[in-house]
Amino acid sequence: MTADAARHFYEPRQGHGLPHDPFNAIVGPRPIGWVATVDARGRRNLAPYSFFNAFNYTPPIVGFASIGWKDSVRNVEATGEFVWNLVTRVLAGPMNASCAAVGPEVDEFDLAGLAAAPSRLVKAPRVAASPVSFECRLTQLVQLQGADGQKVPTWLVLGEVVGVHIGTALLKDGIYDTGAAHPILRGGGPADYFEITPEALFRMRRPG
Repeated sequence: MTADAARHFYEPRQGHGLPHDPFNAIVGPRPIGWVATVDARGRRNLAPYSFFNAFNYTPPIVGFASIGWKDSVRNVEATGEFVWNLVTRVLAGPMNASCAAVGPEVDEFDLAGLAAAPSRLVKAPRVAASPVSFECRLTQLVQLQGADGQKVPTWLVLGEVVGVHIGTALLKDGIYDTGAAHPILRGGGPADYFEITPEALFRMRRPG
């Protein structure tokens, strides 16, 4: 058997031929973009996005992609601001509740039973129970396109982190302890998540 014979190959535009699209599972687990915004009238919105990550150090830039022009994107376009909140294991249930498909008049903080905390530099609130939050200002709002140049109904929202809130319990000798926060990450199946624990840690120094 050749190496290729032991592999499943497909062209995404022709379908994957599997029970569930493996793309999300391969690119993962993925950090969750739990994004808080307010609209032009000051109404709060909170929604999780599994297409989220950090993209730059200086200035620090994070981003999330919204498949469809959703309330979060509309609010960021209107106000130029958003707040990212870390999702930990104890916040998994409220995070899941906040992804309900509801209208802009519904406050997902209330829907998920979450208290909000004021931000210092932006109008959007933080999730009070989240140990880490990034206050962000919009830098770019980009509609994605395929290799053929055709626009797709997905928008990438990039924002500069202008304020960082960290629970002091997560700072060990001044160093942020990732595992101590027990963050959860999105997996690839329809209901799959992963939790990072201190036991998952291993260290590897860069060469040179």
